[in-house]
Amino acid sequence: MSEHIKIHKADGKWVVRAGGAILGESTDALELNEGDYKPVIYFPRKDIAMAFLDTSEHSSHCPHKGDASYFSIQTKSSVLENAVWSYEAPIEGVARIKSYLAFDPALVTVEEL
Repeated sequence: MSEHIKIHKADGKWVVRAGGAILGESTDALELNEGDYKPVIYFPRKDIAMAFLDTSEHSSHCPHKGDASYFSIQTKSSVLENAVWSYEAPIEGVARIKSYLAFDPALVTVEEL
């Protein structure tokens, strides 16, 4: 794995909330640390209410992780555009995050319970 990125199991139980609804809880989340960025919690799809997520046309590329696909979150009152991302085919060194979901902390709440 790249010296730039470290991935480990996130201790404890994690929850993600958007628009007043709990989208998921997990004890199987991963914490990704990349350079000087704040840690990002990645949730396994099995622990997320995927019915709230709609596939987005948006995508991005990270030289350390690969190509990310995005989802928007449908809440009762709004749509949170591109609030979720996932690496469906990550670079080999970060394969642990394959198909896991990360959430934009500016749009949703991710916290340890």
